[in-house]
Parts: sequence; structure tokens; C-alpha cells
Amino acid sequence: MIEDLEFNDWCPGCGNFGILRAEEEALGELGLDYKNAIIVSGIGCSGKTPHFINVDISGVHTLHGRSIAFATGIKLANPSLKVILNVGDGDTLGIGLGHFVSAGRRNLSFVIMMHDNGVYGLTKGQASPTLPKGEKTKSLPKPNINAPINPISIAIAAGYSFVARAYAYDTQSTKEIIKEAILHKGSAFIDVLQPCPTYNDINTIDWYKERIYKLDIDPNVNNPSQRLEKIKQAIDIAYQEDKIGIGIVYKDLTIEPFEDRLLSNIPGYIQYYPAKTEISNNNRSISDLTSLIDELKV
Repeated sequence: MIEDLEFNDWCPGCGNFGILRAEEEALGELGLDYKNAIIVSGIGCSGKTPHFINVDISGVHTLHGRSIAFATGIKLANPSLKVILNVGDGDTLGIGLGHFVSAGRRNLSFVIMMHDNGVYGLTKGQASPTLPKGEKTKSLPKPNINAPINPISIAIAAGYSFVARAYAYDTQSTKEIIKEAILHKGSAFIDVLQPCPTYNDINTIDWYKERIYKLDIDPNVNNPSQRLEKIKQAIDIAYQEDKIGIGIVYKDLTIEPFEDRLLSNIPGYIQYYPAKTEISNNNRSISDLTSLIDELKV
């Protein structure tokens, strides 16, 4: 059940409602709960998502552009958790871009769902990094003068082993993409296109209806020799003009996840990762600092 949506901070018709519904159904169908899953968000309209999910999933509402850093710490502290991020195009590809690229390079197993509406909706519609150059939404005094970032191409270049594009108003296909992303071993990125009816009067529901189609491709890299071919296919899809392919764009099954590299390089990590490590007994620290204190004595 979606909890108390009549008191939420989203505008009527916001694409976040569709994303929330798809995500909740995906979590329910996979049977995830607070014991094995956590939702992390940043600041922006997307940041409220953990507050509205009532399926016994833990949630963390973090800082602008820093949700990936939080999620990385959570996953490394407890590799058994499924970690799902809800982030915006503004905080992720603006101040958070360095974290976004590093996450793809590591290939740590979590899901980044980017709510992509081309504007900073929470702060009244400034142009985000994904708004095309020359577009003037109703909140901008003049047309955008910056070239846009292409999220799909950035994700591919950064090394994400699962890259997909979804559409907020197609909740069923978005749900299936989310499920596959959660089950994937490695860094998964979903660029979820969403109308912003309040501030973006260009990329509307009708605008998307004229351009969106379902992809019918094989995105899987089952052998490293296929990688270049599949990357070229993904980049072609990313830069198509006047049409927008929805579905899994790229899925590399040959890259070792970061947590597996930790397990193979740090003896005992799987038995003693931080979430399993005992740090206290009867609310008293079990750490013995005597030798360290003795070394510091003068």
C-alpha cells in the first residue's frame, strides 16, 4: 500500500506516482522486506520516495548528490542487503556526478533509479543537466544555454553493467525493469523518464506518447568478445532522435561485482563484514585500546 499520499509533496500528475507504484509492486513481487532491503534517496522530489513506501522496507533520506556515497557504505557494511536508490537527474548528474561515475567503475551491486524530468522540480524548475540546449520551460526566463548530459552514455562509459531506460507512466514495464535490476549482480542504472506537469511544459505526456517505443533487442554480454558490439548498440539507442526506446539497453554478465572482489581479497570478510561484527557487550565497547593508549603515553 502507498502510505498517506494525500499528504505528499508531489504535484498532481507527477511522474513520481508511477515510479512509486512500479517500485512498490516490484518489491512486493520479489518478497523483499526490511530484513533484506533498504531504499536510499537524496534531496529533490524523488527524495521523498522512502517516506511513501509501506511494505516494511527500511529507508534513508540523505543529502543532495550524496545518496550514492551513503548507499555504498550501506552495501559494504552488509553485502547481503538489496540496496535501491531513488535519485533525481539534478542531484545525480549535477553535484553527484563524481559519485555516479565511481559507482559504475566499482560495479557494486545496487540499483540507481534516476527520476529524470529535465528540471529541478523541488526548487521551482531550474534547468537540470538533462534538459536539452535551447529548450525554454515555463519556469526559465530564457532558453537553456547548456548542452545536456546523456545519462545512458555516461552510465555505459562509467562501467555500469546494467543500464536501462523506463517511462514513469508505463508502470508495468517499469516494474519489470526494476525487478531485473534488483536481481542483477553489479551496478544497475535505470533512467526513468517522467513528466513534470508543474515546471516542464515541453516534455509532457503527449510529447512522450509520440516518441516512446518498446525495445526489441538482446542487450546481454555473455562473453567479453561481445562487449564492444553491445556498447555500440546501447549508444545508438541513447542518441536516437525523435524516438525513445524503453527497456534494458545493456546488461554485462561478465564483470565481477565489487563485493565479490572484496570477498576474494579480504580473508574472512563474508563472515565478519561490519554489520556482523560485534562491537559491544551490555552496551559497553568490547574494543581493547590498552595497547594503543600505552603507545601514546609520554
